[in-house]
Amino acid sequence: MRPTSLPAQRTGNPPVDRAAARPRSGGGGRAVTRALGGTVRRTVLPSGLRILTEAIPTTRSVSFGVWVAVGSRDETRPQCGVSHFLEHLLFKGTHKRDALQISAEIEAVGGETNAYTTKEYTCYYARVLDADLPLAIDVVVDAVADSILTPADVETERGVILEEIAMHDDEPGDEVHDLLARAVFGDHPLGRLISGTEETISPMTRAQIQGFYRRRYTAPSIVVAAAGNLEHTEVVRLVRAALRGGPLDTGPAAPAPLRSALRPVRTRRAGSVVEHKDTEQAHLVLGCAGLGRLDERRFALDVLNNILGGGMSSRLFQEIREKRGLAYSVYSYFSQYADAGIFGVYAGCAPGKVDAVLDLIRAELAELAAHGITEAELARGKGMARGGYVLGLEDNGSRMSRLAKGELLFGDLMTVDELLARVEAVTAADVNAVAADLLSRPMSLAVVGPFDDGDFAAA
Repeated sequence: MRPTSLPAQRTGNPPVDRAAARPRSGGGGRAVTRALGGTVRRTVLPSGLRILTEAIPTTRSVSFGVWVAVGSRDETRPQCGVSHFLEHLLFKGTHKRDALQISAEIEAVGGETNAYTTKEYTCYYARVLDADLPLAIDVVVDAVADSILTPADVETERGVILEEIAMHDDEPGDEVHDLLARAVFGDHPLGRLISGTEETISPMTRAQIQGFYRRRYTAPSIVVAAAGNLEHTEVVRLVRAALRGGPLDTGPAAPAPLRSALRPVRTRRAGSVVEHKDTEQAHLVLGCAGLGRLDERRFALDVLNNILGGGMSSRLFQEIREKRGLAYSVYSYFSQYADAGIFGVYAGCAPGKVDAVLDLIRAELAELAAHGITEAELARGKGMARGGYVLGLEDNGSRMSRLAKGELLFGDLMTVDELLARVEAVTAADVNAVAADLLSRPMSLAVVGPFDDGDFAAA
């Protein structure tokens, strides 16, 4: 259980659309079930908690997850890291099970459990054989709904998290992405570390964590998702049984609305952020504010990202690694949130090659912004997008995630055919327009390596 850092969000693969297309009903005292196409079903319990399943009879396993629409961006500055702290604590014991029982019961049937925190949601999940789904539901729902958060466990996990923060600081290839987020978003929660810092985690009290838990982990903010060899009605029955009499077994309410995107996040002026470390390799990211996840240009952005730095055939990889051998790793990426986004180009290279690599990156961005793409690049970029979407749904865990993210982040679920049609509809003009807008923006620079702030003052 560890914080999801930027690599886990650099997917560029939005699975759903139609954010406000359907009414979000659910209150009124009875569960409401509807089909969402194929073998996908959705039930809203009277409490506002939502359950989505996809039946895949050809498998013998099930992935089950409890997703909470709460992440690090929902924290105040003194609370920085509380969502991730809580994620650690929820598997430490409930009124029914201690920490050993939680892990042992799942492992005894060959299953696995884990959790992760992002900036806008937290996920707790298990993967088990289909026959063991009742056990997985009871264990995971119990952990999320009714954890005790004992003082002893708080202190134990505080030490674990501080070690995790220190470990992250020893991974410059990850740290540099956090530096870019800070350079772009400043002190906004999107610019802060998901894990928090030693300064915020060390003084955090059990009362603060408990208060955040009970205020934020409410039924309307929770989505339960499952995919595999299952029956929807049975999953609903098992979830309701696991919730019965607990803190989430509450009165009638409607599901929580989508996170608002009405007020765009303010960003900082472009500049440079340098973290001096005596590393053998310099890690750098050149980037800027990007597109929010509901922006209709996101499909064109995905294609653009593939062309610029999404694979071995991309412009950046060919120019910087293949032709000149200046870097082992170079790629572009984008992350999307409800009301904001970030776009970046990463490279890891010898410190003495940083200037040359930066010059080449900037030249590629300027060339693409000014002159656009070729038809061959368009075809290749769309093909990569199609493959990424479809091949990413070849296991139960990905399908389970697709259901939950569709509900929590977009408000509806796009079918695979609809998704592929949106990609196919992207034109060269669409991609060129996004490139002209995004790649010509002032870029911030984040660097981790044997440098000082003054080395990039004019960047």
